[in-house]
Amino acid sequence: MAQRRSVTILNKKRLVIAFIFFAAVMVLLCFRVGYIQIVKGDDYKRMAEAQQTEDAVIQAKRGCIDDRNGTHLAESIIKYSIWVRPSSIETAKTKEANNEKMQKVADKLSGVLDVSSKDIMEAVSGKTNVVKIVKYASASQAEKVRKLNLAGIEITEQTKRYYPQGNFASQLLGSVTDDNEGLAGLELEYNSYLKGVDGRWVYNKDVLGNLVTSGTQRYESAQDGYTVQTTIDAVIQQYAETACKKIRRSSNARRVSCLVMDPKTGEILACSSYPGYDPNNPRTPVGSSAKAKYKSMSNAQKLKYLQKMWRCTPIQDIYEPGSTFKLLTASMALEENKTNLTEHFYDSGSINVEGTTLKCWSWRQPHGDQNLEEAVGNSCNPVFATLAMRIGASTFYNYMGLFGVTEKTGVDFPGEGQGVVMTKAQLKESKVNLATQGYGQGISVTPIQLLTAISAIGNDGMMMQPHLVKAIKDSNGKTVKSYGSVKVRQVISEDTAAKMRKIMQFVVDKGGGEKAQIKGVKVGGKTGTAQVVVNGKYSDDVVASFVGMAPMDDPQIAVLFLVDRPSDQSHGGVVAAPGARYVIKNSLQYMNLADDN
Repeated sequence: MAQRRSVTILNKKRLVIAFIFFAAVMVLLCFRVGYIQIVKGDDYKRMAEAQQTEDAVIQAKRGCIDDRNGTHLAESIIKYSIWVRPSSIETAKTKEANNEKMQKVADKLSGVLDVSSKDIMEAVSGKTNVVKIVKYASASQAEKVRKLNLAGIEITEQTKRYYPQGNFASQLLGSVTDDNEGLAGLELEYNSYLKGVDGRWVYNKDVLGNLVTSGTQRYESAQDGYTVQTTIDAVIQQYAETACKKIRRSSNARRVSCLVMDPKTGEILACSSYPGYDPNNPRTPVGSSAKAKYKSMSNAQKLKYLQKMWRCTPIQDIYEPGSTFKLLTASMALEENKTNLTEHFYDSGSINVEGTTLKCWSWRQPHGDQNLEEAVGNSCNPVFATLAMRIGASTFYNYMGLFGVTEKTGVDFPGEGQGVVMTKAQLKESKVNLATQGYGQGISVTPIQLLTAISAIGNDGMMMQPHLVKAIKDSNGKTVKSYGSVKVRQVISEDTAAKMRKIMQFVVDKGGGEKAQIKGVKVGGKTGTAQVVVNGKYSDDVVASFVGMAPMDDPQIAVLFLVDRPSDQSHGGVVAAPGARYVIKNSLQYMNLADDN
């Protein structure tokens, strides 16, 4: 009996201990539940909503870049991304079975996409919930994937920047990043107009990431980017591109560039630099030899190579203009009445300036007696050294400012280069400095600076601001913003401009620019050949150039053609003038301003 009573008391103690234990656990659970629901309730609610909500970006379509006539130079096309959601495929109980299912899916996808099943299996082997297998699939590939009707496969639309004409005005157009943000050129300059505004699609999803049709949704449509209509004429651009390729091939030059402008409006009609690149593949040089050279470079060398390849030489690079600058010196001298068309000069082959002998390029065969027209046609250095000193340092420097040589043009393009000129004090300090600048030595300009300045001669002395864009348009073709011509200032008088046009025509008719002659068309121009400065010294390499206009009784087109380091050091009249002639002749025929002859 005593033993039975002892057992009963022991059981009661055990029950009491168990009760106390479970009561304590329940109290703790209540506190925990209270903590979760009351203290952390808002946090867990937000976490749950985040897990159950998908906030997808609806990508805006980037606007087009068109030429002046509506031809697409850059556009956005629809491409498709193929995604795999492993959790929707791996639903078997064993790892082996899941691997087998995934392998079958990978094999089927590989059969319709340009990707191996091995690469697909490696991509989905991580812990990522959703994996992008292909970034830019075509519409036909996306349709083939749809027809496979595979679980766990998703297809999304996205836009890809596309340049339909490939290596065409490439440095001018620039390129974009993978996120469709402007990276260089007009793509960068007008990025805020082109990129548009992305939309959003917020919806409820289940544990597998699928849309819950009974859940809430909010859809904000994307606002597509505007179209940028440029001043470029694709036809004239093609003439410039063709001329650059031809001259580079025949001269074996390092680079050949061409800039075409309407002198009346400042509109840039063409801007070419060859070799260029295909902006669809901006990190791949054009041509087998260039690709092989690039492949052998170090990473630092590759970066430097690409940066140079992407540069828009006519706008961003500087060079010594050489004798083409003599047109500006002659304009200054005529405007300041320091000379006239009837004055005669005598060239002995050189001129002594403060004890320094400055030779003419033709010093072995001096030009002798010549008037101003002939001096420009002969490109006689001593004559222009004389004129510069007559003008005087202060006035000469002021005119360089008027012609825009001392400042950027303000063209609507990123990274415009800045010319390098001597200060007024430096010109006053040494007459040698002033004399050499009179014939275009010791001064550097950008091609667009020089062509803008000389174009004023074709516009009765009024200099116009160069620009690349005419209008911004919405998706319906309605003009949102327009860009008209901007007068900068009257640089020289109409009378001086008329005299300079007469001189420029003489240069082509009877001077050193004969290779720019076009039958039945009054063409004016000036040749230039400047030595390239290397490590602070003039080398044997040259930049050969020609600047021209036509028709000279009412100029409608101005062209600057540059040949950087032709292999035989040919001067501008030999190697650059034919390139300019090709562009001017074909452009005038296209504009119905010249006969087809």
